[in-house]
Amino acid sequence: MFLIIREEMDDKVLFVDDEKAILTSVRRLFLDKQINVQIANNSEEALSIIRNNNISVIVSDNIMPGVRGVDLLERVSRISPDTIRIMMTGYADLSTTIDAINKCGVYKFIVKPWANNELVSIIEEAITRYRVIQSLKETDEPTMRSLAQTIELKDRYTKGHCDRVASYSLIIADHLNLQDDTKKQIKYGCWLHDCGKIGVSEEILNKPGPLTDGEYEIIKKHPEWGAEVAKQANLSQEIVNIILYHHERYDGKGYPLGIKGDEIPQEARIVAIADVFDAITSDRSYQKKREFSEAKNIIASMKRTAFDPHLVDIFLRSVNNTRIEQICLTLKQEGLVEYHDTTVESQGSFWYNNQKF
Repeated sequence: MFLIIREEMDDKVLFVDDEKAILTSVRRLFLDKQINVQIANNSEEALSIIRNNNISVIVSDNIMPGVRGVDLLERVSRISPDTIRIMMTGYADLSTTIDAINKCGVYKFIVKPWANNELVSIIEEAITRYRVIQSLKETDEPTMRSLAQTIELKDRYTKGHCDRVASYSLIIADHLNLQDDTKKQIKYGCWLHDCGKIGVSEEILNKPGPLTDGEYEIIKKHPEWGAEVAKQANLSQEIVNIILYHHERYDGKGYPLGIKGDEIPQEARIVAIADVFDAITSDRSYQKKREFSEAKNIIASMKRTAFDPHLVDIFLRSVNNTRIEQICLTLKQEGLVEYHDTTVESQGSFWYNNQKF
């Protein structure tokens, strides 16, 4: 992993439960992990630990003597807002779930009895999320770019994707004469647009062929997951917008919110075009790349449905094989991406975002 994941951090995970057998079990489970497990028997003890330690993740039972877990996590959200909050309970009813989401922003629910592998996986994902938030707070270019490269390690087909999306997006931004700071935020947003995929398994990301309905529902959550991380890291609204809305469609048939037209922030409409264009011209697990002329035709066919027609016209007027080859060659010389070969035969139907075009 790249430095962005900050493996050297002393990750502390706090488990809170009034049953000593539960705490003994989780402590034993994490003995061979590089995780510092802290335990508390009640909410007051847990709050004392939170106040005196940097806790990456807290996992709390809900039904305990005294202060309930949902109220404990709400207090933790104010004392240590970056700490990832997880609810562990033997009985998760609807009111508890709503309380936990609305009052304290619970990341995940774990139902007793748990499966050991699933519990370890959830804790490791939560730690990664905490590390990403801490790293993003540095808000410097090397850190953001390093995070993009770390995300790309999860999907062997997306090497250099974030850099190319940034370059293509800036072609449009330049022709719109956007302010320099806006263009900088667009670049950062492109680097981070898929940061929510940290929470998606590599099996789904690298699956050959279309996803099942269940797998697609998981993929569709990555914009919201990523936007939550960006908000916690206090990144700009432009960056949050790009992460959250880059899979929205101009006709309102996108996700996660199904907004349409000018309801979609301009920066997200720009990045959506660049993101799809790079997907078409890159090898993916589910299909081979297309040549640039065919990719341009596919983008043109998606005007007014997937994309803002005005921005598509700007992109298609501005982009050409020579310019794209220059972008890819520059990135290759920086050691970031493989060179894009333009001699690719047509492959027929095109799949993107689990849809056929």
